[in-house]
Amino acid sequence: MLNKPRGLVTTARDERGRKTVYDCLEGAQVPFISPVGRLDQASEGLLLFTNDTVWSAGITDDNRSIRKTYHVHVDVRPDDSLCASLMQGVDSDVGPLAAHKASVLRVGIKNGWIEIELCEGRNRHIRRLLAAHGINTLRLVRIAIGDLFLGSLAKGAFRFLEESEVSSLRTQP
Repeated sequence: MLNKPRGLVTTARDERGRKTVYDCLEGAQVPFISPVGRLDQASEGLLLFTNDTVWSAGITDDNRSIRKTYHVHVDVRPDDSLCASLMQGVDSDVGPLAAHKASVLRVGIKNGWIEIELCEGRNRHIRRLLAAHGINTLRLVRIAIGDLFLGSLAKGAFRFLEESEVSSLRTQP
């Protein structure tokens, strides 16, 4: 697992010369591994890597509904009504978008943080969902995939998963 910093692209090589998530793995003695899913360049947080394509497909399979949890900084003062609306969802050009769960984490004077849980993930799902409500995403951090939490892993750092963590993700619904 890697704590992906903002600004890196989730690809092995970038045709535009941008830094990639593989820069964080430089010097590590690992076989070739691929990201499990994606985080866009502006997003940060928990990103898994593997060379087990069956395990990877199981985690990204929308039919299994493994939840992904995000902390999202927004440019409005979120409330319970907004969270209910995010769970109700919207129709978009890529199909319906909705949060499985949404709750207010904290509210400031002009903005706040929401915890959003998805059981499926479309390209820029959260950003599109919020934009449909007229809300800008200031920061988006994936903090968990299933029962696996990012915890205190430093930005740009990685660690190997314990076998129990690998097995847990394999068996989660």
